[in-house]
Amino acid sequence: MPVELGRRGGVDILTLNRPSALNALSFAVLRAIEARVTEVEQGIGQGEVRALLVTGAGGRAFCAGADVKELMGRTPLEHRRGLRFGQTLFERIAHLPVPSIAVIDGFALGGGLELALACTFRLAAASARMGLPEIKLGLVPGYGGTQRLPRLVGEANALDLVMTGRMVKAEEGLSMGLVNRIVEGDPIEAGLAFAAEITGYSLPVLRHARDAVRRALDLPVHEGLEVEADLGALSYQTGDAAEGMNAFVEKRAPVFRDA
Repeated sequence: MPVELGRRGGVDILTLNRPSALNALSFAVLRAIEARVTEVEQGIGQGEVRALLVTGAGGRAFCAGADVKELMGRTPLEHRRGLRFGQTLFERIAHLPVPSIAVIDGFALGGGLELALACTFRLAAASARMGLPEIKLGLVPGYGGTQRLPRLVGEANALDLVMTGRMVKAEEGLSMGLVNRIVEGDPIEAGLAFAAEITGYSLPVLRHARDAVRRALDLPVHEGLEVEADLGALSYQTGDAAEGMNAFVEKRAPVFRDA
């Protein structure tokens, strides 16, 4: 299977499994990701999934980007349809009601980095090499890279990466905000350990917090403050907020129930 889906302790693990092709995103792989994302959404709806972990098999690459041979000889309309399909698929990952975590081991290039950018968090092994090299092929990133990257690293850094096509190492990625943490050891175990820092909290409140931060990127401060007040007020109405405050007063650990 080019894309596998497993589960450990409430965390779904989506693995790109084409190591011989550096886990490249052929159209068949994109369709397989689509099917697996549907399964993740079903698991979330059933209350079985609290986070998604995305990784690549083989240790050499998270994902080396598009399968370039498949892109040749297509009409402009076919290209646009393909780009919109990839964008829509990655938007589904970006808007999952649970946190998503990309664990980057080796290369994350082009569409592979765009897949990681769609996740809530990015962890990188010291061996990670990340970039959007499309300019070197006479192309523009098309699965969301030109939109998500500047929101993470700022316009100057985004233009640097997009217009030079250069790769950055994990340390530079961390310094510019491209990745959240550099991790050691087994990538899946590192991802699960990171997920454990989040998944014990109230999922509805986590969604409110994430939405408030993301809205800040698109709104003037005075409008963003209104959104923050609205979402903050909604969080106070949850049973989990009552449990969290009672637990604080009673000096005990809270037990959240996602309600």
